[in-house]
Amino acid sequence: MTDPLGPDEIDRYRRHIVLAEIGGAGQQKLKQAGVLIIGAGGLGTPVIQYLAAAGIGRIGVLDDDAVSLSNLQRQVIHDTAGIGTPKVESAGAAVARLNPHVRFTGIAERLTAENAARLLAGYDLLVDGSDNFDTRYAAADAAEAARIPLVTGAVGRFDGSLTVLKPYEAAADGTLNPGYRDLFPSAPPPGVVPACAEAGIVGALTGVIGTLMAMETIKLLTGAGEPLIGRLMLYDGLAARFETLKYRRRKA
Repeated sequence: MTDPLGPDEIDRYRRHIVLAEIGGAGQQKLKQAGVLIIGAGGLGTPVIQYLAAAGIGRIGVLDDDAVSLSNLQRQVIHDTAGIGTPKVESAGAAVARLNPHVRFTGIAERLTAENAARLLAGYDLLVDGSDNFDTRYAAADAAEAARIPLVTGAVGRFDGSLTVLKPYEAAADGTLNPGYRDLFPSAPPPGVVPACAEAGIVGALTGVIGTLMAMETIKLLTGAGEPLIGRLMLYDGLAARFETLKYRRRKA
């Protein structure tokens, strides 16, 4: 059964409800949705905050790390008092303060090929804010197998990217949408892509890309607009430039 929006929710989400592209029906879809987010770090932080504020009914967050001082330059869902606290606990407390209508589940695990099916069960959409290729490939495979959309993003230094994957559906021309391996056939060799601890990263960059990931999630759940399916959005923070590249399913 559909749980109707209460008076407090109608007032809270009024700016959504007056949008013709979302409206009351779209807000109801957000309330009924369950979204699993990989990571309560740089990318996960704005995703969690904006999806909670938007009224996603159920948010699950996967992260087995604890808050450290070096996180706080970009992971703004956490604070100084939370140093040493598990990130899922810190994020859950922040969501509770922001929106009491959201059911938050913190899962202190890493997504792997072995546990992915169990962790995704019952969710409508997966958002990948991880920082390593093993998790990204496992997330893409698991979302495709579960036939749920995947919003995935990545950042480094001053640059970021994001895309939306629904490889289990056909495009308008009848061909299947591309998958993650159509965009990235294989992971780069170890050490080729340095971690942010080595290369550095400007904190606000994760806010830019993470917020765009939240926007794509809201579009997918409400049916508003055109998601980034088959398109990779690139952001160059130093040049203040966005580019969008199209990509297709590779031929067998």
